[in-house]
Amino acid sequence: MNEEAAVAAYPALAGVVGLREAGWTFVHRNVVDHVPTTIEGFRLWPGGWIDAVRVLGDAEAMALRTDSSEPPGVVWEKTGTLADVTEALQALPAPDHPLAPRLVRGIGPPLRITMTWNGVTR
Repeated sequence: MNEEAAVAAYPALAGVVGLREAGWTFVHRNVVDHVPTTIEGFRLWPGGWIDAVRVLGDAEAMALRTDSSEPPGVVWEKTGTLADVTEALQALPAPDHPLAPRLVRGIGPPLRITMTWNGVTR
């Protein structure tokens, strides 16, 4: 299924396309019949900040921003529909913006992003 057909079938994916166009990297997990059942994405910022999103469906998505500490401190998070989460991510100021969230609200697990390329998992 190409991107245009996917967005036509699932309009909420337009938010994911918008994030990708803004510099996000996406990994499709749990692909069944060439259709991803889970989508994970991330955006790396200077200074070690990371934005991440996990999409389980159009009604279930979550996103967060972590700082560069170890373990990472969660400074922002959002759960809800895919449309709500992608809209919130697009409105979230860059980490160096004066209005960006900085107060650590919780501690997250170490973020491990694994990808498989040509049969090799990294």
